[in-house]
Amino acid sequence: MPPPYPRSVLAPLLLVLACGPSDSGEAGSGTPPETPPSATVTPTPLPDGAQALSLLGQPLFPVAAAPDVQEAREADYAAAMTALEAAPGDPDALIWAGRRAAYLGRYREAIDLFTRGVDLHPDDARFLRHRGHRYVSVRELDRAIADFRRAVDLIRDTEDETEPDGQPNALAIPTSTLHFNIWYHLGLAHYLKGEMEQALAAYEACLAASKHPDSVVATSYWLVNTALRSGLEDRAREVLADIDADMDIIESTAYLDILLLHKGERTLEQVGGGAGSGDAALENVTAAYGVGNWHYAHGRTDEAMAAWHAILEREAQWAAFGFIAAEADIARSH
Repeated sequence: MPPPYPRSVLAPLLLVLACGPSDSGEAGSGTPPETPPSATVTPTPLPDGAQALSLLGQPLFPVAAAPDVQEAREADYAAAMTALEAAPGDPDALIWAGRRAAYLGRYREAIDLFTRGVDLHPDDARFLRHRGHRYVSVRELDRAIADFRRAVDLIRDTEDETEPDGQPNALAIPTSTLHFNIWYHLGLAHYLKGEMEQALAAYEACLAASKHPDSVVATSYWLVNTALRSGLEDRAREVLADIDADMDIIESTAYLDILLLHKGERTLEQVGGGAGSGDAALENVTAAYGVGNWHYAHGRTDEAMAAWHAILEREAQWAAFGFIAAEADIARSH
């Protein structure tokens, strides 16, 4: 798909990422600092077994999946660790060991494994992409931004590559790429911090890198959220104009439903967002956060807050992006 803006318009937007408030380097250099001052802050010590503190200060612990799913993930993790033991420096073995640890909710272990990869393979953007993702999971957003910005520097002028799925969708067709994931998660980290100008720039770049309809829908969802939060209703309408109910998507149903809600082609009742388990619960958290954002965009702050507070009752879904975003919005309201 072509970039949503001409390069002459997109390039100034991307400069925001080079000289925004998270960059302690030379303004306009386009080179992210190695470690921004905000990324060097020592996190608050965690209770035993906790993986993170929520943005509201609550300890967060790993949550077991359904028994059959948990057993399969444990087996995958064991196989990945065996492969890593056989080839300790192999980049693919390190990445899969980290990913398998993360799927079990062992985010700190995953971060340690990806850090080993960063140290051994400093020019491999995949390690920064995955470590940054898990820094988002554990709410260390400045560290996530630092990683993604370094990754952006590494992928500049490189060919994109499909990223294999660790938890395949129903058709076992990967829908994302390395470039997409770096921009997508960078935009999310800025969004969660309330840095909407930087989030907008990242999501515009992400939309340009979105090759599969699922990626287009997922990026458009966050881009519309960001544009509306920034008072850019015209840009939100432009993005929504390219969204329709017949898009050939595999796994982004909740994102599509919310976009169609914004277009007036879905009703609140059709979107839903109720309770569930496993992947269904993740979808429902996504829908529930989107419903809250839809209310917020229409000035219904009380309804938005009610939707976001309801999300936090689904404690087992604390790693879902919609859950973290609800935390962030509630935290900023205090």
